[in-house]
Amino acid sequence: MQKLSKRNTYVPTDASQVRGPTTATLNREETLSERGLKTFDNNLEGNQRRRTGGTKCNVYVQNKDGEPLMPCTPAKARHLLEAGKARVIQRSPFTIRLSWQCENNVQDITLGIDTGAKYIGFSAVTRKKELISGTVTLDQMLKKRLEQRGNYRRNRRSRKWYRKPRFLNRAKPNGWLPPSIERRYQAHLKLIQKIKQILPITKTTVEIGQFDIQKIKNPKIAGKEYQQGDMYGHANTKSYVLAREKYTCQLCNKSVIGKGSQLHHITPRGKGGADLPNNLALLHKECHGKLHKNNLYHKLKRPKQYKEAIFMSIIGKRFKESVKCRVTYGYKTFVDRNNLGLPKTHYNDAFVIAGGTTQERAIPQEVKQIKRNNRSIQKNRRGYAPSIRRQKYPIQPNDTVLYNNKAYISKGTHCKGKRVIIGIEPKNRSIHIKYLHLITYGKGLQFVA
Repeated sequence: MQKLSKRNTYVPTDASQVRGPTTATLNREETLSERGLKTFDNNLEGNQRRRTGGTKCNVYVQNKDGEPLMPCTPAKARHLLEAGKARVIQRSPFTIRLSWQCENNVQDITLGIDTGAKYIGFSAVTRKKELISGTVTLDQMLKKRLEQRGNYRRNRRSRKWYRKPRFLNRAKPNGWLPPSIERRYQAHLKLIQKIKQILPITKTTVEIGQFDIQKIKNPKIAGKEYQQGDMYGHANTKSYVLAREKYTCQLCNKSVIGKGSQLHHITPRGKGGADLPNNLALLHKECHGKLHKNNLYHKLKRPKQYKEAIFMSIIGKRFKESVKCRVTYGYKTFVDRNNLGLPKTHYNDAFVIAGGTTQERAIPQEVKQIKRNNRSIQKNRRGYAPSIRRQKYPIQPNDTVLYNNKAYISKGTHCKGKRVIIGIEPKNRSIHIKYLHLITYGKGLQFVA
């Protein structure tokens, strides 16, 4: 217990940086006493006011062999770089590698992952503070790209000679997942691997979820009803839609009994809409024509989608089977986050999943998923058949390049990849690649500066 060094009843009014033992009102001659007087030790180390404002960031460190160490401050990293004891190996997040052997003294770090179909939250915490946190925005364009590729192939194969059908190449390997789900699942694994390259993670906790889609649709479902689909007992799709809509037109809310009725695709088949009941709307024949003529699509009830719930159920099982990590569930995260009084965000959920309570928080970072290959078909060739560009250019969009000792982001390429467009004030400029030096690739999971 610290002892009181000396009581001083006079406090200078201009010494705001030191917490004094008395109040300033005692310095007035007409004041003989002050209520609520408390005596504090006049100690600079213990009573200095906390600094407010500013931002704190970490520089991530690897040893000489590339193994992660505890992060350091930017000032210490600058001293190591100026002294030649370290070199930069990654700009975002900023990571250095030491050029000398050091003791690998690390602390216990827990990584929390908030899984999701569109966003991933991550947070790594120690006993005292949070080292990294942020949200990953996943790319949602894979399904559209696969459909576009299928259309190109279908058109090309229609011009080829007939060949015998083959059926032995249709088998799917064990553990196969649809490409859109597989890509999102691999993004979770790559994120964990990327964080483990810059921080010595000792424990990983992942939030998973199990959703009963049939229970969500029908809370009273039980027993053999699970084996009976939505169309059980109906002759065809139209009879099911008629019963579901209670023989009522969605546009005018009038009965269709005794009148002509048609089924409308809410998401058009040309845009990937399926012939499933949840994509069909019941309309009068006249209302159907009025819908297309007057562009009244916004008045239809959109089908409820369960893609994210299905994705969470699939990858939850995968994490349990193939990844060595602890698992938790959403209801636990919900209760713990509310107890801490934190708002609903993906990085706050990840902070709670990692076991965070009162640790000093880090600045959340934004991470985007960018496709790696830029394979495209050239359709604007005059007088020639379309061709597919297969060769990768040395510098591609989103890559970081060095020009005149300054870093720029590549905005595009032309002249078959020989020239790169970069943003130089007052407008963009086209620079030949021989004057540029590639710093980092801008593909995969990219931390936005």
